[in-house]
Amino acid sequence: MKISARGLNRSTLARQLLLRRERIGASEAVRKVVALQAQQPASPYLALWNRTVGFDAADLDGAFARGTVVKSTLMRITLHAVHVDDFRTFREAVHPLLRAGRIGDPRFAASGLTAEDADLLVPELLAFGDRPRTGAEYEAWIQERVGAAPKSGAWWALRHYTPLVHAPTTPPWSFGERPSYVAPPDPPAPAGPEASDAALRTLLLRYLEGFGPASAADMAQFALVQRARVRRVLETLTDDLERVEGPDGEDLFDVPAAPRPDGDTPAPPRLMAMWDSTLLAYADRSRVIPPAYRATVIRRNGDVLPTLLVDGYVAGVWRPTEGGIEATAFHDLPAETWEALAEEAGALRTFLATRDPRVYRRYNHWWTKLPTGETRVLPGV
Repeated sequence: MKISARGLNRSTLARQLLLRRERIGASEAVRKVVALQAQQPASPYLALWNRTVGFDAADLDGAFARGTVVKSTLMRITLHAVHVDDFRTFREAVHPLLRAGRIGDPRFAASGLTAEDADLLVPELLAFGDRPRTGAEYEAWIQERVGAAPKSGAWWALRHYTPLVHAPTTPPWSFGERPSYVAPPDPPAPAGPEASDAALRTLLLRYLEGFGPASAADMAQFALVQRARVRRVLETLTDDLERVEGPDGEDLFDVPAAPRPDGDTPAPPRLMAMWDSTLLAYADRSRVIPPAYRATVIRRNGDVLPTLLVDGYVAGVWRPTEGGIEATAFHDLPAETWEALAEEAGALRTFLATRDPRVYRRYNHWWTKLPTGETRVLPGV
């Protein structure tokens, strides 16, 4: 079977609940879309607002409070919100990445600690995390335990390497500017190569459920693991996967019976969260982001701006202002598209009103660096 570029786009949108909102609870929605980027506390909330019918932010608050959805350092050494049933496996799958990326970092070495020291400290840190504790408390514990200076890089590395989860702290989005960390009820142990590959096998299947069809390079980018390791694990999944020919003849993989809508399937406009997972889940990001716009919406420092999704593709950016939602389109949009965006903007303003009407305002400096485009304040009058 061969699939077109628009067919790939629609497959992603269908699996990410972006072709139509579903009537589904927050925990199950997170499970269905696999993982939500969570560097910015509001983003998982806005991601689910885009994907579910009548989304109530209190539903996700409750999921975080109960621990059915957890926030932790996972794929790409970035913060993700995932269903608790996926957390252990995902963590074990990316354990080699976290070890190399943090314990192998010169900033950790500057503390005077070794990788072996880190492995000995992890279970003790988890025991210390029997209740939510601030970063300052963990730093003080490390200093008392090993004599490492608080700014030496020890805690910087260990807070990612240790399988701690973020503890809900303050409104409006469950997590405030100063995070607290707590040990999960059943923390994963450091995974050896065989256990980590077994976990990666499950992670790749889950990835394809939420983002497929995809190439080995896409899967490696999503998890930020070596392509050779992905290919090795894929060889063990021959009986579990279908092969699909991509638009340029590339070899893609997918789980059987997953939705692959026709490329002509209508895709409604959406106001996407910062760092939305659909923008970052592929090596080839042209599936959702036109190449001409990539550097504008994904900044060199890693910030990923809140975007307008039009006909399934990034077409501009948005931000809240005093008068409404300011939308800047990078190319001309028809009147009916602006009308649909205005409807979304009105609903978004209502959603934000009781939480944070000026969400993402700290990133407003990027708007001085946008290309020329049509800007409207929505929903307008």
